Amino acid sequence: MTGTRTTQGGDPRGPGASLLEELAERGLVADHTDRSALESRLDSPTPLYCGFDPTADSLHIGNLQSIMLLRRFQLAGHPPVALVGGATGMIGDPSGRSSERQFLDSEVLDANRAAIGAQLGTLLDFEGEAAATLVDNRDWTGSVGVLEFLRDVGKYVTVSTMLAKESVKGRMDRESGISFTEFSYMLLQANDFYVLHTDRGVDLQVAGSDQWGNITAGVDLIRRRTGDVAHGLTAPLIVRSDGSKFGKSEGENIWLSADRTSPYQMYQYLLNVPDDDVEDLLARLTTVPVPECREVGASHLAAPEKREGQRRLAREVVALIHGPEVVPVIEAAAAVWFGGSVLDAAADTLEMLAGETPSTSLAHDEVVGADPLELFCRTPLAKSKGEIRRNSSGYYLNQVGLAERDGGEAAAVTDRDLLHGRFLLLQRGRKARHLIVIEP
Repeated sequence: MTGTRTTQGGDPRGPGASLLEELAERGLVADHTDRSALESRLDSPTPLYCGFDPTADSLHIGNLQSIMLLRRFQLAGHPPVALVGGATGMIGDPSGRSSERQFLDSEVLDANRAAIGAQLGTLLDFEGEAAATLVDNRDWTGSVGVLEFLRDVGKYVTVSTMLAKESVKGRMDRESGISFTEFSYMLLQANDFYVLHTDRGVDLQVAGSDQWGNITAGVDLIRRRTGDVAHGLTAPLIVRSDGSKFGKSEGENIWLSADRTSPYQMYQYLLNVPDDDVEDLLARLTTVPVPECREVGASHLAAPEKREGQRRLAREVVALIHGPEVVPVIEAAAAVWFGGSVLDAAADTLEMLAGETPSTSLAHDEVVGADPLELFCRTPLAKSKGEIRRNSSGYYLNQVGLAERDGGEAAAVTDRDLLHGRFLLLQRGRKARHLIVIEP
């Protein structure tokens, strides 16, 4: 089975056609099965699914496009099924990989599945008429024996078909090759589609374009075993206009978990995407209407130095993942570092900065009454008091030069210096900062 590359435009003959047209306008259609048949199926509520392998205890921002794809279908009245692959996660998908994944044990996979399920719960609606469902393919795969699997799945798929899939061909051409374990991944995912189709009425699988071969394997399996017509749709993988992989910063993933990537770090990552990516990412990753995405993109390119497009993108994505209430705090924290007054910063702003800049926790008595030069020497900002005295104009306490303080550079720290009774900002030059936090 081959996919059809979608072009812009289309005949909105019904809800299905309208939905597919919007997805195309957002840049979210790469391959799909028969367009007319898919449109007709989407004219009524259509259960669909997308799979996520629990290879870590968090999804990353590169997964957000697939999550939002499920959400867009849900908003159009189609109930989504989010599959967290406890079984396939034990093997690892060879798609887009140059080497085999490390195996994870059941305990780790269970913990990862629970964490990912919680993340999906904040982005999909698990109540209402088109309620989302969370499933684990280990529930129907774990007890299946090898002979049973070969009889019920393997007999319907030819080796030549599997070898023709890009996910397999790419690995076969490498010196490392592909193990039988990974080679079988396609069969497991095809069986997932079959089980969800027969048990839950799932007629559509969506994913990134690297999953097209796995999706069509499932479509074919359903047809061969039941005679039913199932559908598949993929979205293009996101590649930034500068050629770098979207979702990584200095080689590290931008995670959806605040414990792995703070909301502030995610905001700053999005604030620094290339100008040419703003409109595309806004359309793909947010619920901002398409015309508005285009307006934001055009306005941004007219004055890119203002970075308003990146700001809008960062606000929308961070609000989706971490809640809208965190955005003003992030922007207030960033403002302090880029010229704003720390004296005007709210307590929650300083709390956030304490997690984003080097900081030291000290007891109240260690700070109040202390010589500020000694406090500097307790941080990496200064090695000795003499070093500070040689150029005290370059050292600041709460953005005030030490020499400019009442009583001079050695005037003891008082409770009045403590911001919100807990914070003291030490600074050397324009960028080297250290936050002293009073222990509760």
